[in-house]
Amino acid sequence: MNLSRPLLLASNSPRRKELLAGLGLQFEVRVKEVHEDFPEHLQREEVAEYLASHKADNYLDELKTEILITADTIVCLGDNILNKPADYAEAASMLRALSGTSHEVITGVCVATHDSKAVFHDVTKVYFKELTEAEIHYYITQYKPFDKAGAYGIQEWIGMIGIEKIEGSYFNVVGLPVQKLYLHLLPYLNTNL
Repeated sequence: MNLSRPLLLASNSPRRKELLAGLGLQFEVRVKEVHEDFPEHLQREEVAEYLASHKADNYLDELKTEILITADTIVCLGDNILNKPADYAEAASMLRALSGTSHEVITGVCVATHDSKAVFHDVTKVYFKELTEAEIHYYITQYKPFDKAGAYGIQEWIGMIGIEKIEGSYFNVVGLPVQKLYLHLLPYLNTNL
């Protein structure tokens, strides 16, 4: 797939890089440190979109012809947003809370150019089996999920043994709803598919 403009991904996530490359796109990674605070009155979907849009705002002045992609994935258990765990204890607590129940993963995405900005999100419902303490301990010590919202990666061991089913996009849980992103990139394609 060839785009009519250069593509920038503002993320260091190896999973997002892999998914974007899987679309057959050439892109450059450009990352800045951005605080991920958000107004407390926002609803869950609004939080994901706000964070993606907020990340994009830090790049807008630099954009010339480029298309910029920013994204933020949050894990929601009811109304609680589970961020990245700070340590083993917090990761274990999150996985215990997710065990035997369902939760939602919401990824907000912003596709921006110097003169336009589209913000959207996708929601996937994830169902975990009852996890044993031994499974939780093994996963945290072996995979160290401290860079992952909700303390897990669906593509890792815990997802393979623990997730019974999902409703919605698998790729959204990995970190980028590529099907919806593709639709937003279609106007920039050089060729018709």
